[in-house]
Amino acid sequence: MTFEHFNLHPDISAAIAAQGYTSPTPIQAQSIPHIVNGSDVLGLAQTGTGKTAAFALPLLHRLMTGPRRRVRALILAPTRELAVQIHESVTALGKNTKLHSSVIIGGVGMEPQVQAVRRGSEILVACPGRLLDHLSRKTIDLSGLETLVIDEADRMFDMGFLPDIRRIVRQLPMKRQNLLFSATMPDDIRRLSADMLRDAVTVQVDHTKPVETISHALYHVEQHLKTALLKELLRHTVTDSVLVFTRTKHRAKKLAEQLGLSGFSATSLQGNLSQSQRQHAIEGFRAGSYKILVATDIAARGIDVSAITHVINYDMPDTAESYTHRIGRTGRVSRTGEAFTFVTSEDTSMAYAIECALGAALEHKVLPGFDYTRPRPEGLFPAARQGGRGRSPQRHSMKTRGGRPRGAGARYGAGASAR
Repeated sequence: MTFEHFNLHPDISAAIAAQGYTSPTPIQAQSIPHIVNGSDVLGLAQTGTGKTAAFALPLLHRLMTGPRRRVRALILAPTRELAVQIHESVTALGKNTKLHSSVIIGGVGMEPQVQAVRRGSEILVACPGRLLDHLSRKTIDLSGLETLVIDEADRMFDMGFLPDIRRIVRQLPMKRQNLLFSATMPDDIRRLSADMLRDAVTVQVDHTKPVETISHALYHVEQHLKTALLKELLRHTVTDSVLVFTRTKHRAKKLAEQLGLSGFSATSLQGNLSQSQRQHAIEGFRAGSYKILVATDIAARGIDVSAITHVINYDMPDTAESYTHRIGRTGRVSRTGEAFTFVTSEDTSMAYAIECALGAALEHKVLPGFDYTRPRPEGLFPAARQGGRGRSPQRHSMKTRGGRPRGAGARYGAGASAR
């Protein structure tokens, strides 16, 4: 199948060709016809499967007819980065259509956003909090809205945005098309979809598993050796663009600085940065000015850099679903990618949970020549005191004995051999 199968407007088809797209991804192939026909759609697909184009292309096609210079479509996103990314995609795909998109996010002035909308924007891409600010001040009129898109709905739930979304929905016209996309389907999202969608078509594309083009590896290491192991891995691995995840903002900033002092081209993306600083980091990473981006989970779903070759979990994610979201930043659009995860003695049960969620055992590796037995420097606090989750192995649902979770096998010992 090619994009010609959808009979999209010629101006949109030309933009698709200019972007180098040839064949639609599964989520695009299944969603586009229903959206073009005006149906409500519930799309369940993991990150990196082409969800943005799955709703942007048919949305642009539908907006080619009808009034201009008023807001007719609203796309809600959980993070500023994702909102900007969607806005850029919509702008690129609609460059020949004379349709205009504006982005409504926090961290920047409200007045330029008001002026952009008043100049005539048919599409708004917004974060819930800033949009509510505008609605309360009556600086944005959504009375003519025809389509509502909620992207990354489960991330919205994780960040506490569901009450805001419900407040926004109450201010929209009752008669509208609703599109809801999510990587997972927790109960709150299920209830939201039941309340909001009408006779919806459900499109589901392997939304619980990471893409098959990604290879996985676990590295067992003590907390105080993580940075040293990361540097050695970067020196001994052929990489192009590397995304490193940490648990805290402070650690992301500090780790990026340490990598920079060691000669690596690295920057950080975390919540303490201003919007302009965050955008500078993302744009520099996308352009290749920085080969390494150290980020908190704020970046897990807000970065669209197709050339990311490696995702490294410096800190273990809190859930198996978070693991899937993180590593979904590599192996995108049929490219191959690698995911490395550091596993401390506190992380063994989560590593096992990830394997269970993926339905397969992951490869456990050691880096030849690296000294995993190096003692902790004197005066350094234990791992739980260094910004970790602060939980002891005994508090895990899977009790440990001798550093290994019961039932997980010998592969979970620190410094386990590769197999």
